[in-house]
Formats: sequence, C-alpha cells, structure tokens
Amino acid sequence: MVTMQDVARRAGVTKQTVSNVISGRVAVRPATAARVRAAIDELGYTPNLVARSLATGSTRTVGLFVPTVAGAFYSAVVEAVEDVLEEHGYHLLLCTTRLDGERARRHLAGLTSRSVDALLIAGDRDLIGHLPLLADARFPVALCAWESDVPDTFPVVTIDYEHAGYLAGRHLRALGHERVAVLASPDHAPRVAGFRRAFAADGLTVPDRAVHTAAEPTVAGGFAAADAALAADPALTAVFATHDVLALGALEAARFAGRSVPGDLSVVGHDDNPEVRLARPALTSVAIPKQEMARLAIELLLRAVAKSGTVVNSLQLLRPELVVRDSTCPPG
Repeated sequence: MVTMQDVARRAGVTKQTVSNVISGRVAVRPATAARVRAAIDELGYTPNLVARSLATGSTRTVGLFVPTVAGAFYSAVVEAVEDVLEEHGYHLLLCTTRLDGERARRHLAGLTSRSVDALLIAGDRDLIGHLPLLADARFPVALCAWESDVPDTFPVVTIDYEHAGYLAGRHLRALGHERVAVLASPDHAPRVAGFRRAFAADGLTVPDRAVHTAAEPTVAGGFAAADAALAADPALTAVFATHDVLALGALEAARFAGRSVPGDLSVVGHDDNPEVRLARPALTSVAIPKQEMARLAIELLLRAVAKSGTVVNSLQLLRPELVVRDSTCPPG
C-alpha cells in the first residue's frame, strides 16, 4: 500500500507538506503543491479518510438533503454543491427524502450520530417538523430552497418565491389577462400570494376557486389540474403553474381540449428548467438562480467549518427573473 511517506519521498518534501496539500487547510507554494499532486498521481496514493478523520476531527464530508434527484431543479442544486465541495477538497454525502416525512426523520436522526463536517438541507417539504432533531448537532447546518415557515434557528439562503409569483402575475396583467388560474403544489403558498398581489395592484382578484392544487409535481399532475381549471372556467385565457413540470402538463391539457397555446391560452411556468426551452411552444417561465443559491449556501457552511463551527443565523433572499418565450401573448 502506498503511504503518505512514499509520496513525500517522491515529491522531495516532508510528510506534513503532503498532508497540507491534501487537506487544503494550510497554504503551500503552488510549485510544491503541483509536485506533491504529481507524486500522488504517479504512485496512485489514496488518503486514508478514516485515519485522517480520527487525527483531525474532520471527515472532509458535507451532508446534503434533497427531496429528490429525479427533477432538474434539485439535480442542479446537487451538482452545484458537489462542484464547490470538490473545489475545496470535500466529499458529498447525499440523502433523498423522496417526499416521505418518516424517511426524512430517519435520515436526520441517523446523520446527527455520523461524522460529517456540515449539513445543507435543500427544500422544506416534509422536513420542517423534524428540524429539532438537529438542535444538538455538533456541526453547522444551513437551509436552502426554503419556502414556507422560514425558521430562525439556522441560516437560510433561498429564493424570494413571493416575488417570483408576482413576476408571473405582472407579466400576464401587462398582456391584458384577467381570467386566469393557478396550478399549484400544496407547499407553494408564497408563489400564489405573489401572483395574487400582482392582480390586486390593478384591483383584480384571483379567487380561491381559480387556484387548483396538483396532486403531484408531475406532468400528469399538471395535466389534471389544468383540465380541472379549463372545465371550471371555459373563458380562461391564462394559467400560472408553480412548477415547470405542471406547466408542461398544462400544455398537454390545452392540446387535448383543442386550445392553442398561446393563442387561446397563455401558460407561465416557474423554475426555468432546461426542458422548458424545448417545449412546443417554448415556455415562458420565472427563472430561479438555483446554482447561485446552492453555491452561496455551501460556501457559507464551509466558512463556518473553517471557524470551528461558528455560523451566524441569517436570511438571504435571491431574486428571480422572468424569461419570456413563446407560450404567452395578449388574450385573443
């Protein structure tokens, strides 16, 4: 087995210098660090993470909770977090809750007894009631993509979701739409409130009967919600979907009902995931800075780790932007 001492001899440096290059905690001159990394590659050296964690009290591992990796939103969050961790020489421990509250509780309870240096929780679905499990965690914790009931017990880096809904509403109002509906997931109250605020600014009301809850965040869920909206109000001219995937379902429901988009029905989504650009017509959507959010949150945690776990509770709200494409136009 290749040892750290073997790498030191090959690179012509001390064992401590090799350790400093691997850990990244102590600055090493670039030329020396390059020599050490070349020796590591040549010899095929793999650090003993267990031994290192026992010696330093650090695992160089950060935990990440997400609801799922099946969709584009959280996949982008995971990749952004992993990129930052790799830049700093850290590893990722990924847990998915799969929208199962009991599964989330088990993961959180188990994680508090495991050796991670920090934990980032992305998304509040089925988790807010379990946060007390982290009260005695021996590592810093931060939250991101948090929408409802933002807690003040941990630092939060998230999106101004209320403003996102407002942007969608103002766009449809600027086009002249009045008969509208919202296709929403149950946990998207801020997006719906922002949408309503945009109409209220013009003295218009989006009534409760115009808000249709999707049974699941899927194309099928969006299709069913849009189908119900069109049946409830045949004079409907526009819909706002609080998920892009629901908006894609709305496009299908409109086709099924013989309604052209955007001629008969304008559709606005939320998230601006890559697939919406390939939809026909290309979907107008509220773009969420998900990669920026993930990077800010994980960098906040790494700074806390560097300061022996000291983290200041704070709330950072990132601003979304509307991206107008082909799925919206003035009512005909």
